[in-house]
Amino acid sequence: MHLAPLGAVLILSFLAACSTGGQDASLDTPFAPALDPKGEAVDGLIVGHRLMDAGQHELALNAFTRAAGEHGLTGEVLMALGTANLALGRLNQAENQLRDAVKKEPDWPEAWNNLGVLLIEKGELPEAVEVLRRAFALDNGESDAIRDNLRLAIEKMENSVYGADTEYEYTLVRRGRGQFTIRSAPAQ
Repeated sequence: MHLAPLGAVLILSFLAACSTGGQDASLDTPFAPALDPKGEAVDGLIVGHRLMDAGQHELALNAFTRAAGEHGLTGEVLMALGTANLALGRLNQAENQLRDAVKKEPDWPEAWNNLGVLLIEKGELPEAVEVLRRAFALDNGESDAIRDNLRLAIEKMENSVYGADTEYEYTLVRRGRGQFTIRSAPAQ
């Protein structure tokens, strides 16, 4: 008779050891928490911008792609996709996306700036200068990043004989306060 209650206690203790923890799960576990089916996903644009700030351009592109599914191909989503592709060096994809972004939102200086940086990267300096002038005018000259990019583009166009080891630094911008810096060395 004494073995039955002892056996029940042992079985219950073994089953308790197999528990996932529920509400009292330890935060020290190396395993990811379970998904909450009622939970809200964070907006892909917010996640993507944070990843761009962290230099995780490929992951940011994935987040922006998710945002395209949530929001559609708005000007902001197209610019985000184009900016991530530009940071990854995918110039042709970035150019299509940034041109579509400025078509959808022609009064957005940040999109024009990023298109101008892309054109500099492609070596299309006259068009880059015009695009950056437009961005500067739309911004009323308030953005240091746009002004610096325009200055560098004009300087590069006027003095196209740079040494092969010269490195240029351009700033990509997004709506709000975020800026992403890319470095570019001339083709050798």
